[in-house]
Amino acid sequence: MSDDIRLVTIGRIFRRRWRLLVIVAVVGALVGYGASLLFPPSYTTSTSVLLAGQWEERELLTQAEIAASSTVVDRAAAALGWSGSELRDHVSAKATDGNIITISGTADTPERAQRLSDQVAQQFVTFAARIAGSTAPDPAAGPEALRQKVEQTDRRITDLANAADPGQTVEGVQARTELEKLRTALQEAMKKLDEADPATDKTGMVVMGPAARPTGEAPPTRMQLVVAGALLFFLLAVTGHLAAARANRRLRTEPEIAAALGSPLLGTVDVPGEPPALQPKGRGSRAWIRRLLGLDTRWDIPTPRMSGDEASRRIRYRRVCARLRDQLPAPGVLLAVVPDGDDIALRAAGQLADEAESDPSASSSSRGYPMLRVVQVSVDRPLVPDRDSESGALVVLSAGSWTAGELGGIAQACADGRHEVVGIVVVSTVLARPARSADPLPDNAAPALAMRGHARGGSV
Repeated sequence: MSDDIRLVTIGRIFRRRWRLLVIVAVVGALVGYGASLLFPPSYTTSTSVLLAGQWEERELLTQAEIAASSTVVDRAAAALGWSGSELRDHVSAKATDGNIITISGTADTPERAQRLSDQVAQQFVTFAARIAGSTAPDPAAGPEALRQKVEQTDRRITDLANAADPGQTVEGVQARTELEKLRTALQEAMKKLDEADPATDKTGMVVMGPAARPTGEAPPTRMQLVVAGALLFFLLAVTGHLAAARANRRLRTEPEIAAALGSPLLGTVDVPGEPPALQPKGRGSRAWIRRLLGLDTRWDIPTPRMSGDEASRRIRYRRVCARLRDQLPAPGVLLAVVPDGDDIALRAAGQLADEAESDPSASSSSRGYPMLRVVQVSVDRPLVPDRDSESGALVVLSAGSWTAGELGGIAQACADGRHEVVGIVVVSTVLARPARSADPLPDNAAPALAMRGHARGGSV
């Protein structure tokens, strides 16, 4: 299929392959159900831990890594009496806004998931507090030592102030004033240091309540796997149809068919019938399965259009016969070559043969239509009878059924049998309308063929 994929193409797949698509979707659902049996259901719940104080983003990420570390998980597993190696992949932690660490635990039951999350949160708080205590600075070099230094400095300032000029000289007053300012500055600095003490800023961690017991399974649930399997197989089936249509090399237009056979197109005729008329016949289990899945009906053929009445269809056949008569130098017999398996082309060839035989001008002085001898030729190993009294060959086929290589083989077979291909007739299927009154036809006009058969002369 060389045209772009359109919605009408996908709609045609749905209409003509709906049974196959339904069966494929059911198979996909069964595969998804089988996958759910391999992965037991799991439940997930979360616990939040609040970190007091001012924290930078990098520090929060570090705390989240600590909460999900193997040390914390192993401690929680030991407290619960579970295996720590199995829990390491079932615990996660992330930092959220507001200095909150969210710890999530996954288990095979809601109760185990709840207990796991609560225990990991408790172990995290304990472990973080232990880390903060073990890494506290040395008191000799910490804030307490600094306070002692400040007190010593304050006493030294007092001694200097007392030792200053006891008099009321300008220099003594200025010295005592500067020393008092220094004392005040030291006291304000210590006050700010106490307010910004990191030891009291980041040591508080609070578990914000127990984890909620989960009420539903964690994704992917069994229903999600079933739906995903059905949807995946359904899309694969549709994609496979589109890919097959893209790779289809069957000729669909009259110019392509004429170029492949190397002969002019004489016209297009219609054969009334429903799409089931195009279905290949067959018996046995394989044929029954194909009919069940709808594979015996081609989906890539456009929906047959509504045709005119019997009279309008016969006009098309007469015009083809007239073009044949005008193209041949003398009246004679033509070999109507039909590819084997092309049922609608065989019906059209029989109709052409009957139309040529019922030509009213054949008994008059004017030259009549050429007679047609219908033969069916295999496209796998085409073989056309040798030329006897025929004046040439007329290829009758349906569009969208044969590739350029197959049509080239038929043309070569005609050349090997010394038959010149004088023209091509393309056949299409139409939906017949109820019969209506038409122009009077000749008394000897034969009715249109409504069954598969051969014209005079038989098939080879």
